[in-house]
Amino acid sequence: MSQTAAAPMDSSAPRPGPPLWLLAEVTHRCPLHCVFCFNPVDYARHEDELTTDDWVRVLRQGRELGAVQLGLSGGEPLLRDDLEAIVAEAHRLGYYSNLLTSGVGLTAARAASLKAAGLDHVQLSFQDSTRELNDFLSHTKTFELKQRVAREIKAQGWPMVMNVVIHRLNIDHIDRIIGMAVELGAEYLELANTQYYSWAFLNRDQLLPTREQLVRAEAVTARWRDQLGDRMRLFFVAPDYHDGTVKRCANGWGSTMMVVAPDGTALPCHTARMLPGLAFPNVREAGVREIWFDSEGFNRYRGTAWMKEPCASCDQREKDLGGCRCQAYLIAHDAAVADPVCRKSPHHGEVVAAVERAEAGVREQPIQFRDRASSLRLSAGVVALSPSPNSITTG
Repeated sequence: MSQTAAAPMDSSAPRPGPPLWLLAEVTHRCPLHCVFCFNPVDYARHEDELTTDDWVRVLRQGRELGAVQLGLSGGEPLLRDDLEAIVAEAHRLGYYSNLLTSGVGLTAARAASLKAAGLDHVQLSFQDSTRELNDFLSHTKTFELKQRVAREIKAQGWPMVMNVVIHRLNIDHIDRIIGMAVELGAEYLELANTQYYSWAFLNRDQLLPTREQLVRAEAVTARWRDQLGDRMRLFFVAPDYHDGTVKRCANGWGSTMMVVAPDGTALPCHTARMLPGLAFPNVREAGVREIWFDSEGFNRYRGTAWMKEPCASCDQREKDLGGCRCQAYLIAHDAAVADPVCRKSPHHGEVVAAVERAEAGVREQPIQFRDRASSLRLSAGVVALSPSPNSITTG
C-alpha cells in the first residue's frame, strides 16, 4: 500500500476563515454497535479522553477564533457525566449547541438538566422504522427507548430532528421511516445515504443498495415532500457511488469544520486520522488557532496545489476540490488522487465494480458490528480493512 507523499501547501490560496463548526467527539464509548458507524475502525486504540477542563479550553479557543456552532458527538456523548458542564460553558460562550445522540441515556431528568444548561438542539438517530431491523442494525434493544426519547425531546421544546442512515437493508422501508417521523412530530428528517468510511466501508457489500432501490426511495421521498409541504423538512443525502459525481471533502478540507476526537486529536473531518503521512496535532499540546492555520494536517489539502491529474486541469476543481481524501485513500490507497467516485478517476472502475456486486447481490464478507473486540482485532491487522477480497491488507 502506498503512503501519501508530501504535498506542497498552496501559498497562493487565500487564508482560510475560522472553523465555523466545531465538532466535539467527546467519547468513542457507545452502547450501540452500528454496522455503519463512522468512528475509526481502530477506535479501541484511542480510548484516552479529554477532561472537562480540556474541553472548556477548546471551546473558549474555538469561540475566540470565530466558531459559532458546536456539535456534541461520539460514540454516545450522554455517557460523559460532565456533558452538562460542557453544554453550560458552550452556552455561556454563545455557541449554538447540538447534541447528536442515539437517545440511550436521555431520561426525562437528564433532558431537563441539559435544557437548563442551555442545550439548543437534539438530533436523534433511528436505524429503521421497525423494531426488528432497528435493533438488529444497532445490535441492541433500543427501538421503544428511541420512541420515548423522541417524545421527551418534544416535551422539552427542542426541535424534533431525526436522522436515519439509509442503506440496502432499510432503504425499502423509507415510506414507513418518513411516516414514523411524521407520527413522532419531527420538524426535520435527514435520510442520510450511507457514506462508506470506517465500519460502513467494512460492510459495504452488505450495505450498498441497488440503483433500482435508490430510484424508488427518491420517488417516495419526493411524494412525501409534495404531501407534507412545510410541515416537515426532508433532506435526502445524495449517494455518490451511483451517479459518478463527487462532493467536497467536509465542505472543503480545513475550510469550515474542525473535529476534535475524544483523545484531543484535531482533524479536518471525522475520518482523516486514517490517512498515512499526515501529522494531526493534539489540543493538549497546541492551541486551536495554531492548529487551524499552521498545522500540516489542516493545510495539506487546502486549495488546489496538491492536485494531480485529472483534478489539476478539471473545470470542476474549484467546485468539488477533488472530492473526498479519505475515500481516495480507502479505494485507491493514495489520498492525493482524484476521488474514485468521479467518472474521470482512473480508479473509478473499483467503484463501478462495487455497484455491480450490489446489483448482483454479492456479499463476500459477513457483516461486522462495531464493538471493542472487533476494533482491537482489526487494529492488529487480523482482519482485512477492506470489503473487497481483491484488496485485503493487514497492519
